[in-house]
Amino acid sequence: MSELYPLRFTPIFRRYLWGGRRLETSLGKTLGPGHDYAESWEIVDHGEDQSIVVAGPLAGTALATLVAEQGDALFGRHATPPRFPLLWKFLDAQKDLSVQVHPNDEQAARLDPPDLGKTEAWVIVDAEPGSCLYAGLKSGVDRESLAAHLAAGTTDACLHRWEPKVGDCILIEAGTAHAIGAGLLVAEIQQSSDTTFRLFDWNRLGTDGKPRQLHLEEGLAVIDFERVDIGPQSPQPTERPHVERLVSCDKFVLDRWHLSAPAAGPGDDRCHILSVVEGALEVDGDPAGQPLRRGDTMLLPACCADAELRPLESTVLLDAYLP
Repeated sequence: MSELYPLRFTPIFRRYLWGGRRLETSLGKTLGPGHDYAESWEIVDHGEDQSIVVAGPLAGTALATLVAEQGDALFGRHATPPRFPLLWKFLDAQKDLSVQVHPNDEQAARLDPPDLGKTEAWVIVDAEPGSCLYAGLKSGVDRESLAAHLAAGTTDACLHRWEPKVGDCILIEAGTAHAIGAGLLVAEIQQSSDTTFRLFDWNRLGTDGKPRQLHLEEGLAVIDFERVDIGPQSPQPTERPHVERLVSCDKFVLDRWHLSAPAAGPGDDRCHILSVVEGALEVDGDPAGQPLRRGDTMLLPACCADAELRPLESTVLLDAYLP
């Protein structure tokens, strides 16, 4: 198999009743007909959901194959895991998403089939006026009161709600009740898991005219009642003046780069997910023949982590990687 280089993949689109078309109009994705494009999975290795290389000698290769056959070059300082452990996506919320909670690794391992837990972080890419997030419970909500509101269809009364602005970052640890509100365009980094327990769906009907399935017992079993009043992260400076740290947890690190001049890549013998949210840049060794622009995502293998990044204009880049 060819040596690794900066990798681009074909997005996988997910269509749900709350989606729209901003993946195309704001992020430059090419969509088919319809107005329900909800998610663009940019980097994924989860069962049959596979990112496929789109350019260069490895075009047509699945991410799972790269993990299995080139793990050392891909992960560098980290031991090669059974599958790529992170998933990167964009979400277009034209309607409120359901209120959800995700299990942690220990809880998810007991499921049939077993899975990873799901800790995630969001960065707000666009926000219509009045758009809100639901992140954590309100202080004082316990299991009994939440169960009563779930039964009554008034779950939103238990949730901490606030209005984010573009650039805000929110860490949603496993066990946190949460929902993305209508009008938000979000970049998300998460563990590579698709395990979700739906607590509340705003008393609406699905496309079949019936209420969507809820997972009340499962959700109540994994919810962390200490996760309350979750607000935005406070960006922290790093040793590089153009890089700020948004999240540092045991599942991933998320940095934000502000580039106006060429800069060396991370150069830390780690694999990096790079995603442009403003501007455009070129990456040394990229065979695609075109810049990374707003909405484009790249996997930078550990063996290429020192590749030069050359912005073509003022550029904001999100960078996610393993701790």
